[in-house]
Amino acid sequence: MNHSIRIADTTREERERIVAESIGNLSGLCDGCSPGIIEMYQEYIDGKKELREINAEFRAGYLSGARRPERGSCAAGEV
Repeated sequence: MNHSIRIADTTREERERIVAESIGNLSGLCDGCSPGIIEMYQEYIDGKKELREINAEFRAGYLSGARRPERGSCAAGEV
């Protein structure tokens, strides 16, 4: 059974869980992207933007070549 992930149909706690389950365990990847990805979906968690809006904005920026925030680096990769 599919459940709606729309803001109107979910609580903040459910949206937090949806994002966490979708992203998975990024800390093990250690490429510096985890905080940026989590931050990208904060407006969905806060009930301000739907997931489809956030994803469309990301794709539009990627396809247009618009500048995005710089990714950090993992100190473990510098060893």
